[in-house]
Amino acid sequence: MKFKSGPLAAGFLVTLAPALAQAQAIAPKPPNAAVAETVTEVVVTAQKRSEKLSDVPISITALGATQLTARHVSSLSDLTSAAPNLHAIGTVGDDTPIFALRAVSMSDYSLNQSGPIATYYDEAYVGNFAEFGVSLFDIERVEVLRGPQGTLYGRNSTGGAVNLVANKPTFENSGDLTVGYGNHDRTEASGAFNTFFGDQVAVRAAFSAAQADGWFKNVNGPDLNASRNIGARLSILYRPNDNFDAILRVSASYANPRNYGILADPGASGIGAGAYTAFHELFPASNPNLDDFRAGLNNRTLSADYTPRRKNRAEAASLNMNWKLAEGLTVTSVTSGNKAVLFVPEDTDGSPLKALEIPYYDRVSQVAQDLRVSYDRSARVKLTAGAYASREFVYNSTNFKIYQDIDANGDGVINSQDCIDAFPVACQIKNSFNQKKTSLAFYSDGQYGLTSALTLRAGLRYTDDRGVLSAFKSQAIGADDVVVMNLIPGSTTDLDATTGARFHNTDLSGKLGLDYKTDGGTLLYAVASRGYRGSGFNAQAFFDPSELTVAKPEALKAMETGLKTQFFERRLQLSTAVFYYSYKNQQFINVDPITTAQQLQNLPKSRVYGAEIEFVGKPFRTLTLSGGLGLLSSKIIEGSVGGVDVHGHQLANAPKVSLSLAGDWQAIDEPWGQVTLHLDGVVNSKQYFDVLNNNAQAQSSYALLNGRVAYRTPSQALEIAIWAKNVADEFYYTSRISVAGFGFNYQHLGEPRTFGVTGTYRY
Repeated sequence: MKFKSGPLAAGFLVTLAPALAQAQAIAPKPPNAAVAETVTEVVVTAQKRSEKLSDVPISITALGATQLTARHVSSLSDLTSAAPNLHAIGTVGDDTPIFALRAVSMSDYSLNQSGPIATYYDEAYVGNFAEFGVSLFDIERVEVLRGPQGTLYGRNSTGGAVNLVANKPTFENSGDLTVGYGNHDRTEASGAFNTFFGDQVAVRAAFSAAQADGWFKNVNGPDLNASRNIGARLSILYRPNDNFDAILRVSASYANPRNYGILADPGASGIGAGAYTAFHELFPASNPNLDDFRAGLNNRTLSADYTPRRKNRAEAASLNMNWKLAEGLTVTSVTSGNKAVLFVPEDTDGSPLKALEIPYYDRVSQVAQDLRVSYDRSARVKLTAGAYASREFVYNSTNFKIYQDIDANGDGVINSQDCIDAFPVACQIKNSFNQKKTSLAFYSDGQYGLTSALTLRAGLRYTDDRGVLSAFKSQAIGADDVVVMNLIPGSTTDLDATTGARFHNTDLSGKLGLDYKTDGGTLLYAVASRGYRGSGFNAQAFFDPSELTVAKPEALKAMETGLKTQFFERRLQLSTAVFYYSYKNQQFINVDPITTAQQLQNLPKSRVYGAEIEFVGKPFRTLTLSGGLGLLSSKIIEGSVGGVDVHGHQLANAPKVSLSLAGDWQAIDEPWGQVTLHLDGVVNSKQYFDVLNNNAQAQSSYALLNGRVAYRTPSQALEIAIWAKNVADEFYYTSRISVAGFGFNYQHLGEPRTFGVTGTYRY
């Protein structure tokens, strides 16, 4: 698919406005207007104030609680089914997705990294994978913001932001409880309880718990890709008067399922790339010929022998306070702290062999303070200025366990001597380090009404990022856990020698834009902005000091123009955006397919352009239709990977077309109750998982269909629903990496068909 390069100009938008206004005026009315209703306006806080979605000059997808329930959204990865040009890479698991938005992605699965798509829980930034925890329960809405963010948000981000907004305590006694059962013996429960004490304090407690057997069949042990998690959140609202309010939130979650499984697609020599055959020929008495070809196994069956449970414990606290100092003048403080641990025991070869197993471990703590002042007394002038500071500590350890079942010297025992004699065969290559990152920023954002219809918007941000890597070491260790070599820093005299690295980045970024609102309510906008992402350390350095690299900061210059309008007396809402990105120094991890050596690199220059079209329509009172279309064209302008020139290649995780559609129909509304039907689907075109654009590491176009049927009693207190996801049982990949040196393609799979029934009681 091709479309013309370059963004629309602001002047074109202004020129187009009268035509759109006229189109609205003459738009035909539905034949039975009496039975139609206007589309419900979604209120968002993308600009740190409550506004109608149609009034915000930003490309946003917003999902309310009703939509999240209808789609049975249970993990962050599920959000991609409703937001055009948003995709999730599952290299670290579905509960900890790596987001790609408009081709801007991290392309790095290291647990010490924070991606270019920022994630916020109730305005508190959460960066590390381990901190995600169990989060999607008792959610009021989710906002997906496209494009560079920083002039309004505590943390800068190159590609966008995902805002999760939990339900706030209210001054009423209410609550709900949902229980459910599904295939793979899935049981789940969630609920919330809300109460208040006098007219100043309100409290809300919420929880979620789920468990399910693994859907990835394992003939050599427990099935993988299972679920077992629990999470809870306590929120306390204190509002002594109309000029002050504070919300304290404390949450904790724990997940302990069987880890994800890997579909290891063998090459011509099988898993092991012929290594088992070679050592069998050298020492037949101590090495059976074990090269594995997955004989007799289908694509959702494996034979994994390394199946410990995945562990993720996360704790968080935040205090959001708002002081109204005077009419239109508000001070906001967001103080947050997070602690988390993530252990990912990966059977990388997905077989009964011990060709490659990689346990990952990540421990993180983070504190942050965001303080801002907002002025909006005048309808013509609105200003926000703030300061943000954060500090993050990470301890990270990764262990490459290589051919732990090969007796490399044929002496009848597998120990450290085998590692010495046949390095890296029969070795554990283990690295560990401490990482400290601090960020200090000052930001501002303002708007000025040039006329009653034309508004000028501008923002500026200064960021100072510092990082220190300390106590880094990589060692070669025998199967008997005896250290035999210091690989990084490479000392021959001190096996426990360590090294480090550091960076210091400063950046000035911002935005400048115009928006125009017609008498008919159509909003047209154009904005130029610059995004920034600080340097990162390579957590995948194992074999040589040259791998211990520090990636340069990313920079993204963006131009976007968009339109938000309504037709048929507000029964149809339409949003469109066209954008152009100049992307410099995108950070990505490159895996050498032969040696598996990994380096954190920068692509010097790329460009991306595309568009989104989203709509919500209510042709009849009982029917709501919605959908979105995302179009992308990405191209690497300059860069090489492993000596291969990738000029002209597409960026990773950037399908050219993504289409989502949804429908909600109130099929029955009688005195005995209501029956509603929901259907939604998503179609994605082909995408590459690496910048080399190898078809063996690509996902062809695919489509997913989901549905739900629900019955509610007349009082709305009780609801029974039947739901299904991936109804057609589509087979697709969420990540693919070539590890030809070990004889296979490393592949994560998307979830197969799941279904179940839920019951909800509300009071």
